Amino acid sequence: MDRFRKVFGAGKPVIAMVHLGALPGAPLHDAEAGLEGLVEGARADLHALQTAGFDAVMFGNENDRPYEFEVDASSTATMAYVIGRLRPEITVPFGVNVLWDPMATMALAAATGAAFAREIFTGAYASDMGLWTPDAGRALRYRDRLGRRDLALLYNVSAEFADSLDRRPLPDRARSAVFSSIPDAVLVSGQITGEAAALSDLEAVKKVLPATPVLANTGVKHATVAEVLSVADGCVVGSALKQGGDTWKPVDPDRAKDFMARVRAARGE
Repeated sequence: MDRFRKVFGAGKPVIAMVHLGALPGAPLHDAEAGLEGLVEGARADLHALQTAGFDAVMFGNENDRPYEFEVDASSTATMAYVIGRLRPEITVPFGVNVLWDPMATMALAAATGAAFAREIFTGAYASDMGLWTPDAGRALRYRDRLGRRDLALLYNVSAEFADSLDRRPLPDRARSAVFSSIPDAVLVSGQITGEAAALSDLEAVKKVLPATPVLANTGVKHATVAEVLSVADGCVVGSALKQGGDTWKPVDPDRAKDFMARVRAARGE
């Protein structure tokens, strides 16, 4: 909680995604646009989101489909390069997420000075990528070895593109993760990127974790953000801010401004 509040303050933060274009080596990478294309695309989205007034941004490699559990070193290096190029222009707290690799995420956070990181750190899943068994103990020890005990960790406890092999109800898994792995916040997701988490899941997890920030991680839309924030302690948003609500399109500045206007109204600002 202390690390979370140091990053986000006392309110209900709304974290906007800066989805990088597919990185070198990924099947969808645009070799013709190259590194400069990645930088310019991220720059345009970053400035649109900051102008709209989001509380924080998070850089992620959502376009690196199909995803990997252990990413190539070039992916982490390229993300660090892009963020490094943009670092002087970032005016809000920023975080990182290298899908779906907790160790690479920690390395990227340390290299860029990120304030927070998001990943799947706990659990066991059957997924589109195969058997998924992250190791929170290894990742947190790596964070500490890198000198980043201040790094706030956002644990996604309901993995996208996957089904938990742990048959305990989601609230029990979330409560256990907080007890055993010391997250700074817990995130609740829908089945895939852009698909909403069930409000009943958010309510159930928040009920058993009254002292831990619980955020909606996927699928928050203009029409639902007020209701989501009435239950959750904040949210992560990406697809709803894009042109036509399409995850893979650039950020639409008008949609981003409208979203934050609704957030401010919901928060009574």
